Amino acid sequence: MPKMKTNRAVAKRMKRNGAGKIVRYKSMKSHILTKKTKKRKRGFRQSTILHASDYGQYSTLIPN
Repeated sequence: MPKMKTNRAVAKRMKRNGAGKIVRYKSMKSHILTKKTKKRKRGFRQSTILHASDYGQYSTLIPN
C-alpha cells in the first residue's frame, strides 16, 4: 500500500500539536486593518484548535 500524501495547501495553514490535535491560524488579519480594533487584531495572532466537526475532514489531509 502506498504512503498517504499530505495536502500541501492545508499543511501550510494548519499543523498538529504535541497532543495530535490540529491547530489552525485565524483569518481576517491581512488587510483592511484600519477599521478593526486593537483588541480584535491581537486576537488574530493566537492560533486555535480546529473544531470537532471539521476534524475528520482535515485529519485525512494531514496524516502526520
